[in-house]
Amino acid sequence: MYHYNDFDAAFVATRNRQFRAQVERRIDGSLTEDEFKPLRLMNGLYLQLHAYMLRVAIPYGSLDAAKLRQLAYLAERFDKGYGHFTTRTNIQYNWPQLRDVPDMLDALAEVEMHAIQTSGNTIRNVTSDHFAGAAADEIEDPRPVAELIRQWSTDHPEFQFLPRKFKIAVIASDTDRAVMKSHDVGLRIVERDGERGFEVWIGGGMGRTPMVAKRLREFLPRADLLPYLEAILATYNRIGRRDNKYKARIKITVHENGLDEIRALVEDEFPRRRAVFGGVDQALLADITASFAPPAFKQSDPAPYFAARDADPVFRAWTDTNVSAHRVPGYGIVTISLKAHGATPGDASGDQMRLVADLGEKYGHNDIRASHAQNLVLPHVPLADIPAVHAALKTLGLATGNIGLASDIIACPGMDYCALATARSIPVAQGIATRIEELKIEHEVGQLQIKISGCINACGHHHVGHIGILGLDRAGVENYQITLGGDASETTAIGTRTGPGFAYDEIVPAIERLIFAYLDLREVPEETFLEVFNRVGMAPFKAALYDAEARAYAAE
Repeated sequence: MYHYNDFDAAFVATRNRQFRAQVERRIDGSLTEDEFKPLRLMNGLYLQLHAYMLRVAIPYGSLDAAKLRQLAYLAERFDKGYGHFTTRTNIQYNWPQLRDVPDMLDALAEVEMHAIQTSGNTIRNVTSDHFAGAAADEIEDPRPVAELIRQWSTDHPEFQFLPRKFKIAVIASDTDRAVMKSHDVGLRIVERDGERGFEVWIGGGMGRTPMVAKRLREFLPRADLLPYLEAILATYNRIGRRDNKYKARIKITVHENGLDEIRALVEDEFPRRRAVFGGVDQALLADITASFAPPAFKQSDPAPYFAARDADPVFRAWTDTNVSAHRVPGYGIVTISLKAHGATPGDASGDQMRLVADLGEKYGHNDIRASHAQNLVLPHVPLADIPAVHAALKTLGLATGNIGLASDIIACPGMDYCALATARSIPVAQGIATRIEELKIEHEVGQLQIKISGCINACGHHHVGHIGILGLDRAGVENYQITLGGDASETTAIGTRTGPGFAYDEIVPAIERLIFAYLDLREVPEETFLEVFNRVGMAPFKAALYDAEARAYAAE
């Protein structure tokens, strides 16, 4: 893991002192809310529906025990005892008092964390694969590159006031676990003729106009990364629209100008940017890479793991969904679900965070990750220790075996918290998960990604859900549109709307009908919901949703 140097620590401390003074001026009335707004947004502080919300950066989702314990402390000292992990691998506190926020930022600085650039029209938190450094299919750990981009982009003077927010993801495998093609820029580390570099994708995004990124460069040499990113950002900064915030994202810039024109502009800008890079970025990357050295993996007998699987069907079912293959024999990647049936997706209490911190420290080489799916990950756990990890997780309700299943729902905060939301998301997610648990069909259904957004900004990633749900306001009444066939993997696809939306009290039964339709339509148990949809198309699912006879049958 990267650790702050003297410059990093001084930079964050200075920003915190500045913001403390700005908060004092807001409290004493020297600053109006309009004057204070751009200052607070630069430091991750939003004004939500009921209170301020502080969004804390977790760069590329990486944590250690000290960081997670401090996040638990903040939840209990300054909030209501919990934090909310987001689809950008950040954590949000929904109830801080304005006067306390500077103290929260100082506490974060004690463990080398901050809230800088978690909001505003700038380069947001860089995300990556939550299995980075552990996945068997990656060609290298992509996090050093993500950290290089974080350092380059933090307080970059040219890119603090972009036309709109800008999001970057970095992966290093053919399997996309970071929804890379839904980002403004996606980078995949690749190898061509013995040289490693980057495949560059541009113009992805969700929101009211969802688009899948297009490939801008098939191969970019490693040393050219930062100047090429500067060329992209400079081009976007110059020609991106500022007349309409709904058309200001780079996806619209690419769409309106065409990929070939954008490529020509970027390639024209690139030599000028490249000329001023003298290699210091590559020296910095080498230093950063050294700080991500793999842990000292130990050899241990995995027999206790397999014995526990044979002896305990609950443990076996949990490992089937929540334990993934590790690149080192004798190890496993443990995903900890923050989606207990009926719970708020992504929420973790202070006690739960401390428990995960303890487990990461004791069993996982002090390495913990937050995923874009709003779960936590212990990426390096000896197989022999996984039964003990599972037993500890059960004590605080963290042993739900549902990763990738229907109740592993991504959901934004919705109208329970967000000032932009037009409908509730959390109760819908809770209702679906609870109903699935009542029916006892989750493992029979298998892999199914349900994603819920409470407005068109799509923070719940509904566009790329196998089943996507979008909550809207229709004449003061909540109405939920359903899309089918979305895909958040390397074969990214935007879902297709089924038809008219459903009222709040109709949406859970509607999802139930879709699930039972899938079970009727699949040819073998191994055929996933997405595979069935791609084979049979929309028609039979629409019939299940809207046909009166089908609806009456499902209600019996």
